[in-house]
Amino acid sequence: MLPRGRALRALRLLRSGPGAARRTSCGAGQRAVGRGAALPAGPDLRHFLRGAAAEETPPEVPPGSFSGAGTVYLETYGCQMNVNDTEIAWAILQKHGYRRTKELDEADVVLLVTCSVREKAEQTIWNRLQHLKALKARRQQQAPGSPLRIGILGCMAERLKEKILLREKLVDVVAGPDAYRDLPRLLAVAETGQQAANVLLSLDETYADILPVQTSAGGTTAFVSIMRGCDNMCSYCIVPFTRGRERSRPIASILQEVRMLSDQGVKEVTLLGQNVNSFRDLSEVQFQSAATPVLSRGFSTVYKAKPGGLRFAHLLDQVSRIDPEMRIRFTSPHPKDFPDEVLQLIQERHNICKQLHLPAQSGSTRVLEAMRRGYTREAYLELVQHVRESIPGVSLSSDFIAGFCGETEEDHQQTVSLLQEVRYNVGFLFAYSRREKTRAYHRLQDDVPADVKQRRLQELIAVCREEAARANGAMVGQTQLVLVEGPSKRSPSELCGRNDSNIKVIFPDAETEDVAGCGALVRAQPGDYVLVKVTSASSQTLKGVLLCRTTLARAAASG
Repeated sequence: MLPRGRALRALRLLRSGPGAARRTSCGAGQRAVGRGAALPAGPDLRHFLRGAAAEETPPEVPPGSFSGAGTVYLETYGCQMNVNDTEIAWAILQKHGYRRTKELDEADVVLLVTCSVREKAEQTIWNRLQHLKALKARRQQQAPGSPLRIGILGCMAERLKEKILLREKLVDVVAGPDAYRDLPRLLAVAETGQQAANVLLSLDETYADILPVQTSAGGTTAFVSIMRGCDNMCSYCIVPFTRGRERSRPIASILQEVRMLSDQGVKEVTLLGQNVNSFRDLSEVQFQSAATPVLSRGFSTVYKAKPGGLRFAHLLDQVSRIDPEMRIRFTSPHPKDFPDEVLQLIQERHNICKQLHLPAQSGSTRVLEAMRRGYTREAYLELVQHVRESIPGVSLSSDFIAGFCGETEEDHQQTVSLLQEVRYNVGFLFAYSRREKTRAYHRLQDDVPADVKQRRLQELIAVCREEAARANGAMVGQTQLVLVEGPSKRSPSELCGRNDSNIKVIFPDAETEDVAGCGALVRAQPGDYVLVKVTSASSQTLKGVLLCRTTLARAAASG
């Protein structure tokens, strides 16, 4: 048993059985009903940080402290941050003697890295647990002395905490996004027949000293986390409550990881963060009094300006210098944090992709205000125009929510018109899903019927696809530089890759001239750059003919 001194408010061992865990109460019974009723105060940053500064994060477990290492099976759900979290968790477990398997039946430990941004994402996990319940029961019959241990990691673990252990007794371990260092200890506790949980949010955890183990060995692309958490507190979003406050990795550790990936032959790195372009490295004392960058024109925040630190433009500059043959992308940014120096850098550097994600969420100023996005429709469109003037030929993608609280048909039509006016190459669209703890849950009424949400969502998807097809159609007849990823899933005689705009490109797997070498005939391999002349386009894919193999620098010089 652990000494009592290491017990924390948000870190506890939960013995099997409902009596051992403290239940939390939060539900519809606490919410005001009716126009005249007083509304409870909505949550703010203190809601999930209260007392955190006074608590002590448990120390990282030294390798070899626990002898229960076995074979682990990892499944990842949700966004790219969860892919990176999986790699971090695996790096920690590998260091402690665990082996990894791709076969579920071989595993001693099954860990699900989860998403909580929408109810559907959580339901997927509950359904998966039902399948694992049968597997765990079968294992218990076949090998009573070697039970299967199951863990829930990530955002769903942070949001529901011990409720997961109460609802599903088969779950042995619950670990939030800031608790992966504690996984070896939690799994060791689970070996004793107890349930274990650590859902403490940290003010400074970035896993800067842990080099993630790439989950796809030999891959051409990789994700690099540069910051964690979010301070924006958009009224619909659960992220601040599942991943905590914004904190950035030291630039030195990021550059070390990117250099390592370059040495491994990775040809494209995506810098990751919940609010990636709000990056602010405070690790170097001489930069702690640096001036605060100016927000995009017409944008505001719910928090005070944060002075000091090395900012995203500096990081992007340094990362792009490491390897001229490595493409650099970043996601997900907030539209408020696009100073001119970032846009200018994207335009100037041949290896920074001319593709930006500008999450709009709605085309209605009234809805944007209810969402607490910090801008109007007009300010957003002004930013889009400025981006396109600064980076000619830039491709844009965006996020939209259909059926947010109080959204009228007129509001919806304004979103439709925004999609038509901007003409994104890619769109990510979802129906609004109410999440506990958010300001919208406490202060707004989820009053758009489910069938109306779905109808509006389908209308947005149709318009987005139509406009994307037109935007991609403009590339027909053009020559695109494509990073080869591998064989096409639909045909073994074709290869698949992505262009600078992050659009999938399909082309024949045939011999081609190598203009970067001696002009010999070669076959393109994953990680190669090739030139493809586009012959047809849809809303999601380009098709073309292979022209030659080249390099990123040569293509930029000749373009």
